[in-house]
Amino acid sequence: MAQSIASKLDLLPKAFTNALGLIIKETFSPVVKPATIRSVLTVAVMQGWILRQMDVNNAFLHGQLTEIVYMSQPPGFKDQTNPHYVCKLHEAIYGLKQVPQAWYSTLKHALIQLGFHNSKSDSSFVQSLIQQLGDQFSLKDMGPLNYFLGVEVVSTFVGLFLSQHKYVRDLLSKTSMVGAKDVSTPLSTGISLKLDDGTASVDSTEFRRVLGSLQYLSLTRPDIFFAVNMLSQFMHKPTTTHWTVVKNLLRYLKQTIFHGIHIQKTTTWHLTTYSNADWAGNLDYCTSTSAYISFLGHKPIF
Repeated sequence: MAQSIASKLDLLPKAFTNALGLIIKETFSPVVKPATIRSVLTVAVMQGWILRQMDVNNAFLHGQLTEIVYMSQPPGFKDQTNPHYVCKLHEAIYGLKQVPQAWYSTLKHALIQLGFHNSKSDSSFVQSLIQQLGDQFSLKDMGPLNYFLGVEVVSTFVGLFLSQHKYVRDLLSKTSMVGAKDVSTPLSTGISLKLDDGTASVDSTEFRRVLGSLQYLSLTRPDIFFAVNMLSQFMHKPTTTHWTVVKNLLRYLKQTIFHGIHIQKTTTWHLTTYSNADWAGNLDYCTSTSAYISFLGHKPIF
């Protein structure tokens, strides 16, 4: 009953306490790492695999709860004779903090039951897998991979081109930087930032919001890694100087809006890592900043 109500009315329960009276404060969020995405796509290109994408409709409703959860009766469906009764959920429902973990476990179990641990080269396996998953979940087969998580995937003659130009365009619009003057570098040469630079403080909420967007953008833009990392050190107390550097980075993105990562098929599988560090470049604590980049073949993945 709870599942049918949720699917029709988009019911979101305020159920954060389990049967033992413990408050559920943490949410399980199985977010894939950018390095994993780049690695998988690089392997797919090098192996010449065809990429397909799917979306599970109402994914969280398929999750199976492993604990007892009670929910207050939803508005419009209260039992007038027993208004103080609560509902005992038999299955997962949107709004519960346990739901992401329940769905992840359910999907994992389904894939294992389908023998997903085996490596198959027969292309018919893919269609068979989609059909079997469709028997368990309501699936939307979106065909060849072309857009996911805000990343545009363009097939080329030699591989895949990953770009987030729409994401950049939306970010520029939200920050009122669409008409800003372009610059050719993400960070001015030789710039050194410090916590207390003598300039006025700025809105830390807006600063963190923009920095969070820039961190996600680095999925396909390794050229802004260093600048974003440096600015992230001042999210708790940003100043006018820090905000000016952020706007400079946005101006750079405006000029390079169509830049991205081109994953090309190569003959080498070597994993190579380069690292470097400055010498006490942090003006506040006299510490060094280190960095590294890893390549699978000739393409950056970390």
